[in-house]
Amino acid sequence: MPNNLVTIVLDSCRFDSFQRAATPHIDKIGGTQSRWSYASWTAPSHYTLFMGMVPHQSPQNVYASEVYKNDFRTWVDRLDIPDLRFETFVPQLSLAKVLKDHGYRCSARVSMPVLNNFTVLNKHWDSYKLEMNHNNFAGMVDEITFSEDQPSFHFFNLGETHYPYMLKGDDLPRISGVHGVFKSLGKGEDAGVKVEDEGFFSDDEMRRLHEQQIHCVEYVDGLIGALIEKAPKNTYFMVMADHGEAFGENGYFGHGPVMHEVVFSVPFVEGMRP
Repeated sequence: MPNNLVTIVLDSCRFDSFQRAATPHIDKIGGTQSRWSYASWTAPSHYTLFMGMVPHQSPQNVYASEVYKNDFRTWVDRLDIPDLRFETFVPQLSLAKVLKDHGYRCSARVSMPVLNNFTVLNKHWDSYKLEMNHNNFAGMVDEITFSEDQPSFHFFNLGETHYPYMLKGDDLPRISGVHGVFKSLGKGEDAGVKVEDEGFFSDDEMRRLHEQQIHCVEYVDGLIGALIEKAPKNTYFMVMADHGEAFGENGYFGHGPVMHEVVFSVPFVEGMRP
């Protein structure tokens, strides 16, 4: 039977946050690679991920078209599907569609409202759900099941590593993301975003926020350990981020309309269940 596939996206987790975190469970899957996201925020980045295009290595002196083709061909080795070809991704350009055609049951659990099940991202999945709780990876792990008779593809988008990096008992400043801005506009309110002190975060606050993201990576790693234990031996794991985050570099905070390398630099880990 082809390998099961588990893809875990640590939303907004920049590479150095992941690198500085203690991740003993993820480390068992494989070595951490520094890669580049195709986009600087959640929605467009997930469009590429759902196309089967994981964060890239930005190789030099190579035609970009060859990079795409090689990335698609890599799925043959990951999933042990010998007849999986680059051509099968066309015209839908959907990894879920390709895997369904090979007998997979495809399930997605997402934390970010911009990925909700009313978007076109919901297409081709057997099960697709927006979590009601921003930080519910623990619930996702409890809910996941594997079949002995059918291979499965489980996709998880985690909110724990996304601003405001809030775990239980944390006390951090909050500002609205794009979803909060949309809600404000819908109410006819000023879409401007204000922090409690009505000023930009101080350097100390930026450092505290960065440290909190690292703490959240370590929290998530523990849950990934529990997920590894639940998974069958023939399960291929992929752990990555959809984009990074700026913590004051060159006067930037956050991601999206931010053109800085820390927003595109992401971790990437893959390998068979240890």
